[in-house]
Amino acid sequence: MADDTVKEGGEIRETRLGEALSGRYLAYAMSTIMARSLPDVRDGLKPVHRRLLWAMHQLKLDPDAGFKKCARIVGDVMGKYHPHGDASIYDALVRQAQEFAARYTLVEGQGNFGNIDGDNAAAMRYTEARLTAVAQALLQGIDEDTVDFRATYDGEDREPVVLPAAFPNLLANGATGIAVGMATSIPPHNAGELCSAALALIANPEISHAELLTHVPGPDFPTGGVLVETAENIAEAYATGRGGFRLRAKWEVERAKGGTWSIVVTEIPYQVQKSKLIEQVALLLEEKKLPLLADIRDESTDQVRLVLEPRNRTVEPAVLMETLFRATQLESRFSLNMNVLDATRTPRVMSLREALRAWLDHRHEVLLRRSNHRLAAIARRLEVLDGYLIAYLNLDEVIRIIRTEDEPKPKLMAAFTLSDVQAEAILNMRLRALRRLEEMEIRREHEKLTKEQKGLQALLASPAKQWAAIGKEIEETRKKFGDGTLGQRRTAIGSGLPVVAVDESAFIEREPLTVVLSEKGWIRALKGHLAEDAELRFKEGDQLGFRLHAQSTDRLVIFASNGKAYTLRADALPRGRGDGQPLRLMIDLPNEDGVLAMFLPAEGTRYLVAAGDGKGFLVEGAELLAEKRTGKQVLVLEGATRAALCVPAEGDHVAVLGENRKLLIFPMEQLPVMTRGRGVQLQSYKDGGLADAKVFTRAEGLSWRLGERMRVETDLTTWRGNRAGAGKAPPNGFPRGNRFGS
Repeated sequence: MADDTVKEGGEIRETRLGEALSGRYLAYAMSTIMARSLPDVRDGLKPVHRRLLWAMHQLKLDPDAGFKKCARIVGDVMGKYHPHGDASIYDALVRQAQEFAARYTLVEGQGNFGNIDGDNAAAMRYTEARLTAVAQALLQGIDEDTVDFRATYDGEDREPVVLPAAFPNLLANGATGIAVGMATSIPPHNAGELCSAALALIANPEISHAELLTHVPGPDFPTGGVLVETAENIAEAYATGRGGFRLRAKWEVERAKGGTWSIVVTEIPYQVQKSKLIEQVALLLEEKKLPLLADIRDESTDQVRLVLEPRNRTVEPAVLMETLFRATQLESRFSLNMNVLDATRTPRVMSLREALRAWLDHRHEVLLRRSNHRLAAIARRLEVLDGYLIAYLNLDEVIRIIRTEDEPKPKLMAAFTLSDVQAEAILNMRLRALRRLEEMEIRREHEKLTKEQKGLQALLASPAKQWAAIGKEIEETRKKFGDGTLGQRRTAIGSGLPVVAVDESAFIEREPLTVVLSEKGWIRALKGHLAEDAELRFKEGDQLGFRLHAQSTDRLVIFASNGKAYTLRADALPRGRGDGQPLRLMIDLPNEDGVLAMFLPAEGTRYLVAAGDGKGFLVEGAELLAEKRTGKQVLVLEGATRAALCVPAEGDHVAVLGENRKLLIFPMEQLPVMTRGRGVQLQSYKDGGLADAKVFTRAEGLSWRLGERMRVETDLTTWRGNRAGAGKAPPNGFPRGNRFGS
């Protein structure tokens, strides 16, 4: 450690690199979470969006005002409030103006603001913008001390910490963001439904999630579509704040002459770019992975219209669409992770009820602060009006004091017991205000303000009146934004996924393949069923491990020495006569484990799986299928023991051969059928473990390969016994490698 030194810039202290990095990374993480990626539950905005709306409010860009250049808006935001790049600020502004991106746009754009095809907006110098009525509702009352303000980054100005938010923006427009160690994903909803749910929550603070879902049945995406998530999943997602929603394109069948028909897609899932969707379908057509579809055409104008032509008119429209839903972005999934900053700026995951409750609590605080602000303003005005009335009652004396005294203010205050504010107001009165009519106006204003003051005081003294006032405001919001064209639900609520039987051949073209797996783990699929003696080429030092004949619609099972079964789709295997692709790039197979078997699981066939310690069991072929990269743990292993084999169980007897060169034969009925576990002891060993096993039919005898020919032993009395026995030496001439062979 070096000595501490003091230099002109301050003290220099040595710190461990780990401590310095962790401290700085924590500061960065907190900044990302608090000031960039997560929205505030109260107004549903991230800082950049809040600063955009505040800057536009300062520029007086109200819905009734004219437009201003986006470059001007972005410049103000960047220079005064948001010290980041202009591109990120403009992107945020553009997204708030896109009707296909925001369910309720906060910015009204003039010019090219992009489209659903994924085309970018024009440069900010060409576009103009102003606030919408929704944004105006978010800002409503911001000049009435309803929210806290803080200094901007340079200390020269002030900005709101949160907006008053008379509109349920968090759930209505949703939000997505990735912070450090956490993320948020909230889909948009219907504002009218949210207001109805909020009113129900005011009426019954203990309302259940099931009752809330009668008001909010699911998300409402700006691009429409059909929600096909089950009611149970939706209920669980809203109750926990975590889940997801499956969304499908809306389509209809369009009939033509001669019995021909086509499918017209009129709404596509949220956040799916139409141009990329068409490219995806076209690519799958080219790869012959959509055999039921002949062509796709884009006939869209300002409305989406995708025309899908079937291969032939005998195809069922529902089956054709099911193949497209499974293979393309015509069906997508939007995740729900309601991770937001609460009123104390703490990130946490909220349920639907908690999010609505937080918004209502914010509206309650806004109401109290606005009422107190108004009461203070009324008190100040009444003080001035009381002074005016005193002046009218003693007008001659007031005029005399003003005309004759060098310092009239203290004289007035002493003569009529006036406050400093009242005396100053009297001295600043104009002569024309001394007429009788003006006195009557002042008295009327005094009575009106006094009545309003009593009403506000009664409001602040009664929680019931406060919630009634909030309910009235929410009802007005519901009528304004929940009725009419803007408030109509766009996403249809389905009843879950329809049951449509689709054969695997509907996804891919059926063709014969020869699957080849080398000893070093390179896999490939060759076209056609190659003969056994066909020449195969491998990398230097590599050779054939496994090969089998399959169809492109088949699924292969790989059984590995870690006891796991992995599933591969034949059509997903690399094609051609090259070296193929490493198997470990397709499945999560550890480097220390190898492949024991590769086969097509035949329907109704069982397989014998066993470990090196001689324990095993029977498993149904269907139980070996697993669609995950991580595979499915079938054989549970202990310590350093590895799986030894996986062979078809076709027969009535099991032959087990140990490394100690002992053979045991017992009825297969002595083995249990399991889906997962350690199994039972097949054979007992003093030294070594299991070498090989085979299931065979006793009537046909036990066979094994001896050189180029097969040998069969029918008299098996010597080796027959019960499971877990030790066994006896195999017949004379049995292979020295302790393997039955194929």
